[in-house]
Amino acid sequence: MRFICPLIVVNDIEASRSFYENVLNQKVQCDFGENVSFADGFAIHLKSHFSGLIGINKNDIVQKSNNAELYFEEDDLDSFLQKLKGMNSVTYVHELKEQPWGQRVIRFYDPDMHIVEVGEPMESVVKRFLSKGLSIEETVKRTLMPEEFVRQCL
Repeated sequence: MRFICPLIVVNDIEASRSFYENVLNQKVQCDFGENVSFADGFAIHLKSHFSGLIGINKNDIVQKSNNAELYFEEDDLDSFLQKLKGMNSVTYVHELKEQPWGQRVIRFYDPDMHIVEVGEPMESVVKRFLSKGLSIEETVKRTLMPEEFVRQCL
C-alpha cells in the first residue's frame, strides 16, 4: 500500500483551482472536471459530487473545521508576503510569525476555509541564522535541526 495524496472538498472547483494556481503557483496535473489534482501532490474535489460519491449529505461536509492544513514552502517568503498583501480576498488565520524553531510562517484560508500554511524552508532558516553570526552549534540548538543538516546548508 502507498499513500497518494490529500484531497480537500471545495464548493466551487473553478474558484479553488484559480486560488491554488494564482496564489500558490500550483500546476494542474489532471483536471477531471469535478476533481483536479496538482503536480505537488494534492487534489481538490467538488463538494456536490464528493458527497454523492461517498454517500453522505453535503451538509455533513463542514467548512472551517480548523483541524488540518495544507503546508507549502516558499524560498522567497518576503516576495510571497508582498503578493498576499495585494489580495483583499485573503482571510488570515494569523499574520507572519516566527515559530519557536525560527521558521517564519503565515497561515490563511483558501476559498473554502481550509487552512493553508506557507513557511520558509528550513534550509533558508539555517542560512539566515548562520548569516546573522550564529555558530553551527547555536543554529542546531535554535532550529532543532541535526548538526549534519546545518553543515550541509553552509
